[in-house]
Amino acid sequence: MLVVNNISFGYSKKKIVLNNFNFTLNEGQHLCVMGESGCGKSTLLKAIYGLLDLTDGKIFWKEDEVLGPEFHLVPGMGFFKYVAQDFDLMPFISVSENIKKFLSRSYPEESERRTQELLEVIEMKAFENTKVKNLSGGQKQRVAIARALAKEPELLLLDEPFGQIDNFKKNSLRRNLFAYLKAKNIACIVATHDKNDALSFADKLIIIRNNKILTSSHPLDIYKNPKEKYVATLFDDVTEITLNGNRILLYPHQIKIVEKSDKKAIVINSYFKGSYWLIEAEFESQKIFLNYFSTIKTGKEIYVLIDKKA
Repeated sequence: MLVVNNISFGYSKKKIVLNNFNFTLNEGQHLCVMGESGCGKSTLLKAIYGLLDLTDGKIFWKEDEVLGPEFHLVPGMGFFKYVAQDFDLMPFISVSENIKKFLSRSYPEESERRTQELLEVIEMKAFENTKVKNLSGGQKQRVAIARALAKEPELLLLDEPFGQIDNFKKNSLRRNLFAYLKAKNIACIVATHDKNDALSFADKLIIIRNNKILTSSHPLDIYKNPKEKYVATLFDDVTEITLNGNRILLYPHQIKIVEKSDKKAIVINSYFKGSYWLIEAEFESQKIFLNYFSTIKTGKEIYVLIDKKA
């Protein structure tokens, strides 16, 4: 189990980046950390890996305390792996050689088997003999993930792991990677801006704001009951309106167009989203967003039904 016990960290007394963080993570569990840029996501991963000396608090993995550069000549914990946004690969050797670099040369057959297994996970089999310097940014990102998995760490730390990967590859890679981690019982912490990392694959979700943990729970609970508008906007377009004297938050699918109701709105704009249109409208001098199957002419009057439970 990972225990993050009331940790704080600042690059100076005036610049506190992590303010009293406190949470746990079990073996094999997946945690997603979300929040706006600069909120402390990347710093949290560095602290957990042992790259920083904490201002306050302690971090433990099972019985071992995670200690920073003051205590280790080479910072970082051996049973963790951290994939940063700069990848840190060896550019002049091949993809497969980058992966094998962390595997034992005493067992070449096992090393080759593990390399081929990981090439399948990251969908890079066709590039195994390609030098890393000739890869795209997204391909390098996938190699960095495979290299981190070579020795099957107990905890994998990923900082925006799919940020440079094309959308048509991103979804299948996500499914492959998180299924592999579950099969191997490898715990994982992902710092991300992408709601799909959290909603589809995380067991726990932490939302950070202003360098503090704003909320922590199961992703479904946080999505359905956002603590405030900031939380909801991490997942979708959000309507915040006053209705019957109460301030409520609504996702677009919770506002529906109907033939008749006591609630009217005027369409302001329509945005094509692929399988649907996002309709922006004015309701009682307040802006609302809803999904619809087609575009609607600007200025048209529509009737809406609000279903907070949808």
